[in-house]
Amino acid sequence: MSTEKFPNIDLEKERKEILNAFRGLLRTVQDRSKEDTKFIRKAFDVAVDAHKDMRRKSGEPYIYHPIAVARICAEDMGLGATSVVCALLHDTVEDTHITLDDIEDLFGEKVRLIIDGLTKIPEVFDENASVQAENFRKMVLTISDDLRVVLIKLADRLHNMRTLGSMRSDKQIKIASETKFLYAPLAHRLGLYSVKSELEDLAFKYTEPEVHQEIEDKLKSTKDVRNRFIRRFTAPIREALLREGYVFKVKARTKSIPSIWKKMKTKGIPFDEVYDVFAIRIILETPQELEKPDCWRVYSIVTDFYQPSPDRLRDWISTPRANGYESLHTTVMSPTGKWVEVQIRTERMDEVAEKGLAAHYKYKESKSGESKFDRWIGEIRELLENPDVNAMDFINEFKLNLFNDEIYVFTPKGDLRVLPTGSTILDFAYDIHTDIGNSCIGAKVNNRLVPLSYQLNSGDQVDIIRSPKQKPNDEWLRFVVSARAKQKIKSSLNEERKMIAQDGKEILDRKFRHLNINFVSENISKLERFYKVPSATELYFRIAKGKLDLSRLRDFEVKNGLIQDQKKPSTRKRKDTDVYKKVDKKSDVIFIGEDFKNIEYKLSQCCNPIPGDKVFGFITINEGIKIHRTSCPNAEHLMSKMAYRCIKASWKSEELKENIAAITVYGIDRLGIVNKLTEIVSNQHNVNMKSISFETDDGIFEGHLKVLVYDTEHLDQLMRKFEQVEGVQRVERKMMKEDN
Repeated sequence: MSTEKFPNIDLEKERKEILNAFRGLLRTVQDRSKEDTKFIRKAFDVAVDAHKDMRRKSGEPYIYHPIAVARICAEDMGLGATSVVCALLHDTVEDTHITLDDIEDLFGEKVRLIIDGLTKIPEVFDENASVQAENFRKMVLTISDDLRVVLIKLADRLHNMRTLGSMRSDKQIKIASETKFLYAPLAHRLGLYSVKSELEDLAFKYTEPEVHQEIEDKLKSTKDVRNRFIRRFTAPIREALLREGYVFKVKARTKSIPSIWKKMKTKGIPFDEVYDVFAIRIILETPQELEKPDCWRVYSIVTDFYQPSPDRLRDWISTPRANGYESLHTTVMSPTGKWVEVQIRTERMDEVAEKGLAAHYKYKESKSGESKFDRWIGEIRELLENPDVNAMDFINEFKLNLFNDEIYVFTPKGDLRVLPTGSTILDFAYDIHTDIGNSCIGAKVNNRLVPLSYQLNSGDQVDIIRSPKQKPNDEWLRFVVSARAKQKIKSSLNEERKMIAQDGKEILDRKFRHLNINFVSENISKLERFYKVPSATELYFRIAKGKLDLSRLRDFEVKNGLIQDQKKPSTRKRKDTDVYKKVDKKSDVIFIGEDFKNIEYKLSQCCNPIPGDKVFGFITINEGIKIHRTSCPNAEHLMSKMAYRCIKASWKSEELKENIAAITVYGIDRLGIVNKLTEIVSNQHNVNMKSISFETDDGIFEGHLKVLVYDTEHLDQLMRKFEQVEGVQRVERKMMKEDN
C-alpha cells in the first residue's frame, strides 16, 4: 500500500517516531557489542529504504512491522543480533527490489539462508488443505536448517495477530484459526510460554469474540477482590522467605481466557467456580547448584502455612519437560477454602519458561548430554526425511508431537525416556530403536509380563521382549500414539507389501506373455478398473495372494498387445425400500464384494463369516440383507422357520482384509504347549494374533485364541497345524461377537 492514499501525513514526524521505535528495539537486545549495534543499524537502514513507499492496511508505515517483529525476537524470545537483523529484513526479498544476493553481499551467508527460509513460507496459507499442509511442512523443514527461521516466523505471526483488527472479518477468522491450529502449539513446544499464551488469546478473541469479551469483563470486575486475596495469601510466605534470607520475587499469573473457557466447558461449570483463575509464582535468585534444594525448601515453607493436595504435585525440576520447562507446582488449600496453585522456580528456570528455546540454549552447556528438546528436533527431522509420508500425514503426525503431554519411563538400566501420554509398549520399543520396535513381542513392566498394547504410566521400568520371527502388522497402528512409532510401522508395512506386490507383478508378467499382452501402463490401468482396485501395487499384491481370478483375462479382446475395453452393464443407483419384492429367492445369488441389485447387505455379527465360509443371505425387515454362516447358531431357525426370506450367497471378489476368527484348543496340559501354539501363529504366513487365554484343570487345558486371517483357507491351515501339536486333542472354531 503506497503513501499516495494517505496525503495528510506528517512525514517528518513519522521519521522521528520510526527512529524512536528503532531505539526502543536496540534497548531490548541483550549483551550487544558495538559491532552488533552497527550490524543492526545497517539492517534497519536497508529495511527503511526498501519499504519507504509501503504502508500497512491500518495506514501506518510498513517499517513498523519488521521493527515490531525484531523487538518480539529480542524481548520475548531473548534472541541475538543475527535474529534481529533477519527480522528487520524478513519481508524485503519478497516485497521489495532487494534480492537474496544483495542480502548476502551486505550481511553474509548466514543471514541469507535465514531470509531465504522465511521467504519460502507463505504468510496466509492457501484454502486448499493439502497445499496448506505442504506449506506448513516447508516451514517445519527449516527446523533442520536453522531454528531461528521458525522463531522469527512465530514473532511475525504474533505481530500480525496483534494488528489483525484492520483486516476483513473472513481473513481475521482464517488467520486466527490457523494460529490456534498450528502456531500456538508450535510456540508451546518451543517453550515460548508468553508467545504461546498471547497467540492463543488473540486467536480466541477473533474466533469466539462474545465469549472472550464476557470472560475479559468478569476478570476485570473481579480484579480488586483477586488482588486483595493474593496479598493476604502471600503475606506469611513472604515474611518466612525474608526470615530465611532468600532473594525472591512473588508474581500472580492470571490464567489465559482460552484456558478459563476450556475449563468451564470441560467441567461444565460457570466462571465463578473456576478455582485456578490465577497462580502464585515464587521466583528465587539462587546459584544453579543450589536450585533444587532451595526450591524444595520453599515448597516446605509454603506447605507449612497451607495444606497441599498430594495429587496435584508436579516436579518438573527433577524431570524437565521436553521443551526445557522446569518448575515445581503444588496446589494448596487457602484459609477461605479455595485451592490455589503455587509455582516455585528460579530466575534461570523462569527465563527458560518465558523465552523458551533461546534461554534453553543459553543455559544448556551446564547440563550433561543431549537435551529432550534436541531429541524432539531429531524426531521431527526423521519425519521430514521419510519420503513415504505425504504432507497431510506429516501435519497429523507433527501435531501428535506438538500436543501430547508426556510420561517419564525408564529402561532396565535406569535411563529416562520421555513419551507422549497414552504410549504403549510398542511406542517405547520404537523410541529406543526401529529394529527393537519391529521385533517386539511384549515386555516386562516393573517385572510383570504385559502385551504390546499395554499403556505405560510415568515411573514404569520397561524391559522389551523380542523375537526374530516377529514383524509389524496393521493391528499395531491401532494402539501406538507416538508419531515416530506410527511412521516406522507404516514404513515397515509398506516395504513388506511392496515385496509381496513384486511377486504379483512377476506372476502377471508371465500371464501377459502367455496371452501375448504387452506389459504396459495402459493395460495395467485397464486391469485396475476391471478388478476395482485403487492402484497397481494393490493389483499386484492381490495377485500374489491369489485373490484375483487371472483366468478372466482370456475374456478380453486383445489387439496389437493391448487390452480392449469391455462394455459392462451400468449398475443402478436407485434405492428401493421394498427389498423383499426385488429378490428372486430361487435364482438370485449374492456375490459378496459386488453390488447386488443396489440392495444393502452386510456380514452378521452373530457368527462373523469370513471369506471361504459357506454362507446364505437373510432378508431382514428393515436392515437390508444379513449374511450368515450356514453353521451359525441361528441358521437352523432362519432356514427352517423363515426359508422364504433366505437367499443363496457366495464369496466372489471380496476386499482383501483381515477378519477376526475365534478358535478353542482342547488337550492335555504339557510343559511348553502354550509356547508351541503361539509359535505356530507367529510362523503362519498372514495370520496375526489378537488375543489368547488358557485355562487348566487337573491336567486338562482349554485355550481360547482370536486371530486375524484373510479367509477360511488360512484359518484351516492354522487349525490343522494346531491339531498336529503333541497333547492337543481337538481344535474347534467358535462363534463370536465382533469386538466393540
